[in-house]
Amino acid sequence: MTPELTTLALAALLQTLQYLIFAIPANMELGIGYTSSSRDCAPSRQLSTRTARLQRAMNNHFEALILFTIAVVVVTLGQQSSGVTQTAAWVYLAARVLYIPAYAFGWRPWRSAIWGVGFFATVTMIVAALI
Repeated sequence: MTPELTTLALAALLQTLQYLIFAIPANMELGIGYTSSSRDCAPSRQLSTRTARLQRAMNNHFEALILFTIAVVVVTLGQQSSGVTQTAAWVYLAARVLYIPAYAFGWRPWRSAIWGVGFFATVTMIVAALI
């Protein structure tokens, strides 16, 4: 398995972890009655600030994971793995790990900077595969 595919697999596991980090407090705060329902109505209680941030961080990773997956597929199927793409893949993963506490604890402006590092690492992979 290429390093890029390894980081993609680890990013998927990170997404699973993010889901759990969000879902556990969300279930405690909203109650199992609501979270196991069809959610046709708004919840009677709001999520705490930190749990809502964890939800947004999780959703943001779903979005980022789409582009990162495309980058890994392009690099892998194009047989363009290189030191640049491998490093960029690991940088993406490290940025996504750091993004969770940055968002949860409201680290400004670092949350945005960390997001940017992950985004540009992904773009670097795509560009490097095309060169």
